[in-house]
Amino acid sequence: MSRELAATLMIIALGVLLFLVWSGWRRRVGRYADLPALLLADDLAGSPIATYSLLYVATTEADKPMERVAKKPLGFRARMVLGVGPEGLWLTIPGEDSVVLPATSLRGVGRATWTIDRVVDADGLVFVRWAWGERLVDSYFRSVDYPTDDLVTAIEDVVPPRKGSA
Repeated sequence: MSRELAATLMIIALGVLLFLVWSGWRRRVGRYADLPALLLADDLAGSPIATYSLLYVATTEADKPMERVAKKPLGFRARMVLGVGPEGLWLTIPGEDSVVLPATSLRGVGRATWTIDRVVDADGLVFVRWAWGERLVDSYFRSVDYPTDDLVTAIEDVVPPRKGSA
């Protein structure tokens, strides 16, 4: 086999591989097309009372930490600022519109050690369970500058009490 033929076959194989990756991502994006747009921070009168500089890791389907939700602005990992206030959680990701997860959509907060392509030390991730339209999802954050206990406590203060609890 000549070098030219081998190079041509490699380029074709690479093109096919890139097409398969692209089409798989498009299918995943389509799977979440029913999710409503998130509330823009500019549309809310309130503001956060505390902010945390964090790493946004992923949003997954609840109890399925390997099923990434592919929907803007939460499709990719990034540095971010998480604001916490009585109205909910403000998510500011560079290059995206700032959005708010209303307190009424929050279902819980906890600690985790892993999610999609990320494994960390014990309790190194904080996750927030929330309702996005009709779906329950978990958003994962990693704090490098703040103790996770402080972050969890701040978010717990915003999560509304569950019906039937004191």
